[in-house]
Amino acid sequence: MNEPRPPPLIAAALPRGTRRTREGLRGPNGVFARSAGDPRSLFGEMLDWVLAPLLFLWPMSLALTWIVAQNIAHQPYDAELARLVQALAAHASAGREPLIRRAGRAEVAAEIERTALTLVHGDDESQRWFQFLGRRGEFLAGDAALTVPTGEPVSAGTVYFRDDVLHDEPVRVAYLWLATSNDDRDNDALVQVAETLVQRERLAIDIIKGVLLPQFLILPLAVMLVWLALSRGFRPLEELQQRIRRRQSTDLSPIPERDVPEEVAPLVRSINDLLQRLDKSMAIQRQFLADAAHQLKTPLAGLRTQAELAAREIDGGRGDPKSMKHSLRQIAVSSQRAAHMVNQLLSMARADADSTTLRPQWVDLGAIARAVVRDFVPRAMERRIDLGYEGPEDETGGARPARLMAEPVLLGELVRNLVDNALQYTPPGGTVTARVVIDTADDAVVLEVEDTGPGIAPSERDLVFQPFYRALGTLVDGSGLGLAIVQEVAVRHGATVGIEDARPREGETADTPGARFTVRLPRGAPPVQ
Repeated sequence: MNEPRPPPLIAAALPRGTRRTREGLRGPNGVFARSAGDPRSLFGEMLDWVLAPLLFLWPMSLALTWIVAQNIAHQPYDAELARLVQALAAHASAGREPLIRRAGRAEVAAEIERTALTLVHGDDESQRWFQFLGRRGEFLAGDAALTVPTGEPVSAGTVYFRDDVLHDEPVRVAYLWLATSNDDRDNDALVQVAETLVQRERLAIDIIKGVLLPQFLILPLAVMLVWLALSRGFRPLEELQQRIRRRQSTDLSPIPERDVPEEVAPLVRSINDLLQRLDKSMAIQRQFLADAAHQLKTPLAGLRTQAELAAREIDGGRGDPKSMKHSLRQIAVSSQRAAHMVNQLLSMARADADSTTLRPQWVDLGAIARAVVRDFVPRAMERRIDLGYEGPEDETGGARPARLMAEPVLLGELVRNLVDNALQYTPPGGTVTARVVIDTADDAVVLEVEDTGPGIAPSERDLVFQPFYRALGTLVDGSGLGLAIVQEVAVRHGATVGIEDARPREGETADTPGARFTVRLPRGAPPVQ
């Protein structure tokens, strides 16, 4: 397909060096106006808003100029017609007895014809006609085809003008009534002179040419000046673009604002704020990757060490079933740790995923919590921990749904990591309880997971949500990612996570404070972000 071209008027005004590209019109400074259907061009839009009124008003200027030229062209020729009519009327009224009162019509007509031929004569370009009517409306001389004006108030001795058609040609008519009676205006005589419009139209065209020809030269010049002015105004943006393009991909330092126009400064500040947050996020990711690599190194090193020990035992002929069983058990433990950490890293990545990949829906938090508790029952029994679930009940004693808008996979990870964390830190013989409560006052669903472990000191309650952080003084083997995943999922659901000491039940005493994690989730939470 042929590429669309700019209008001739605008094309003639484009600066030298402007060329067409696939994106549209590109100027010598690199700024271009895109074609229709492409992303909006600020340069092109501003150019449209500046040129559109100019190009819209220009035809209106042509029309107004034509009307004014017509009026100006009529004035000298109307004055000439008025002089001729007045001269003929004066001659007809001259002497002691006006011509129009003499009795002989033939004599009157001959006298008028001689006078009119002397005063009213045309030229090679225009024609003139005259007409005399007597006081009774009788035709005396001239062209009988001229119509008699009717239906309008007149004053004797005043010259009037009208446009008419005579012999199939448009004419301009000047006429004057001659008073022959002081009390009977119906007996007034009429003098008319008509003239073709050729010379008037030629004068009007000459006036329009004199006025419009400079406009044809000025308009393209104005378009070019507007283009150059906008190009110069956009030059700081082009320089800013080049500075950003020359940056290395790892350079997230703020963009200098000293050479930035005042109107663009808020945008640059916003970009700098974004760069700062991006730099912080990337630093966190780099630290996360470094910590993840360090954490994975330990179980992988244990796997390698146990495998090498088992191989040396076999090569040395000292491999007995007991030592081999011990090495295999250590290999299994190390591989389990590595698999657990990989699963938690995947959960962390899933919690950090783009919101477009997540689909919130109505879910029952009580059903999710019961399923998670059921999955952890074998592990709790192995460690001799009393693991239980408490949830809302209906009038019949059955489970009451605790429904809310959430992403079910992420919500399951949140509950799973809270229960897993409680089981890790609860000693044998302890108790772990997952509890779901419906808060009708705040229109929220509350998840509580409490244990009878060592608890968390108030000074560390904000730190435990950081990736790979583990409380000091504990010998629990873990990755330090569980609570970080809980915090990330809660933030994405608009929820809050709180930590406090677990209160012992009525009739019970506790040697350790234990910990209670409380997650308050809005029932009509906004879509997962």
